[in-house]
Amino acid sequence: MPDIILDGVNVAYDVAGSGPPVLLLHGFPETRAMWDQVVPVLAGEFTVVTADLRGYGASAKPEPTEDASNYSFRAMGGDLLGLMTALGFERFHLVGHDRGARVAYRMVRDATDRISSLALMDIVPTDYLVETCDFAMA
Repeated sequence: MPDIILDGVNVAYDVAGSGPPVLLLHGFPETRAMWDQVVPVLAGEFTVVTADLRGYGASAKPEPTEDASNYSFRAMGGDLLGLMTALGFERFHLVGHDRGARVAYRMVRDATDRISSLALMDIVPTDYLVETCDFAMA
């Protein structure tokens, strides 16, 4: 279970297999372990990267800033873009489940040129979230 420090934040991750890279992002309240039965299936054809999002599992849990921006989808996505760069993957396939899907969506918006394909699973509809989410829910 390796880890890497990116912009002062420790990110725990695993890599398996060989082939085109695919990054799998877990949901809430899970960790990268949710992919344990999926990784062996994909590892025959892909280099599979799983990581614990910031604040989850073995990754860093920094104190939130006053506006909690250090736990934004953009901040979490930045961690993962940095991880993939550090691993030598400039372009990669991206799969996100639940909270990981929200992070993946932000990553695509911020770094479209780096994402080869995108799969999103079990994500709350954005309009519903925008209309009903408050600070306590977030």
